[in-house]
Amino acid sequence: MISNAMTVRLRPGDRAILEARLRAGSTEQRQLLRIRIVLEAADGHATREIARELETTPTTVSLWRIRYAREGLDGLEDRLRPGTPPIYGEATDQRIRKVLDQPPPKGFARWNGPLIARLLGDVDVQYVWRSLRKQKIDLAGRKSWCESNDPDFAAKAADVVGLYLAPPKSAIVLCVDEKPSIQALERAQGYLKLPSGRALTGQSHDYKRHGTTTLFAAFEVATGKVRAAHKKRRRRKEFLDFMDDVVAAYPKARLKVILDNLNTHQKNDEWLKRHPLVTFHFTPTRASWLNQVEGWFSILQGKSLTGASFTSVEQLKQHINAFIKAYNKDAEPFVWTKSKVHQRRVKGRRLSDL
Repeated sequence: MISNAMTVRLRPGDRAILEARLRAGSTEQRQLLRIRIVLEAADGHATREIARELETTPTTVSLWRIRYAREGLDGLEDRLRPGTPPIYGEATDQRIRKVLDQPPPKGFARWNGPLIARLLGDVDVQYVWRSLRKQKIDLAGRKSWCESNDPDFAAKAADVVGLYLAPPKSAIVLCVDEKPSIQALERAQGYLKLPSGRALTGQSHDYKRHGTTTLFAAFEVATGKVRAAHKKRRRRKEFLDFMDDVVAAYPKARLKVILDNLNTHQKNDEWLKRHPLVTFHFTPTRASWLNQVEGWFSILQGKSLTGASFTSVEQLKQHINAFIKAYNKDAEPFVWTKSKVHQRRVKGRRLSDL
C-alpha cells in the first residue's frame, strides 16, 4: 500500500545540490523527474498529489521518496543490473579463427560469413561478421607473399644492404635485372565523360597483340640513372651480351653488380674471369625485392606502360627508350634507410594461435 503522508527530510546541503541539477541543461530527463519528486516531497506534498502534478504514477513517486530517504543522493542513481548473459564470447571467437585455418568447402575459393556459421552450426552469421571485424580479419582482402628459405639469408642480405649504405669509393654499384615479355598491346583509349559529369581516362576492353620485348636494365645506385637494352629473349646469352655493354659503358671501373638468383645470372665464371673488375653479388633466394632495380621497374610500369597503347613492338621500344631518357635527366638515387633486413617466417602463423 502506498503512503500519501510519508515525509522526506532533505540532508544538509542536498537542496542546493538538487536545485542546481534541476537548473542544469545537461541533466537527464529521468534524473529531473526524480529530483522534482524529492523536492516536492520535502515541501510536504503527498504521493498522489506529486504523481498528478508530474504526470507519473504513485508507485514511481513512492519509489524515489523511499530511495532518497534510505540512501540520500546516491539513491537517485541507477543501480547496476546484471542484464542478459552474453551468448558468445572469446571461446566463440577462437572457434571462428580455427575454422579459418581449415581449407574452405569443396568448390569455394575462400571462407565467408555464411559458410563459417553453417559449419559451426550454433553461431549466428551476424556475430561471425562482428567477430571478424573485431579481430580485424578481412576475408575479402587478398595478399601474396614470397618467403625466403635461403639458409644464408642474413649474410647475403647484409652484403647487399652494405653496398647500399656504404658503397666502396673505388667501385660503382649497379643493380641489374630483366623485365621480360613486355607486351605491345593496342587498345582504343581516351577521356570518357560519365553521366555524373565526371571525366576520366579509359580504354577499351578489347585489345590486339603485336608481340613482346624483354628489357634488360642496370640501375646505378649512386646516381639513380638507368642504362637499358631490348632483347628478344631472356637467356644467358642475352644477359652476358647486356653485361658486355655495361662493362663497355664503364671502362676500367670496378663494378659491383647486384643480381637475383635467376639461373642465367648464375654460373658465369668464365665471363667473370674475362672481366676481373666485375663482381657479382646475389640477393637471397626469393628476395629479389632487395634489388633496387625492381623499384625502378615499378616506376616504369606505373608511369610509362600502364594505360599506353602500341601498334608495334618497335613503337613500344621507342616509348620505353623515351621514358628512360626523360627519367635520367632528373634521376635521383633511392634512399635506402633500413640497415637490418629480417628473415620473417610466414608459414605456421595460424589465426587460431592468436
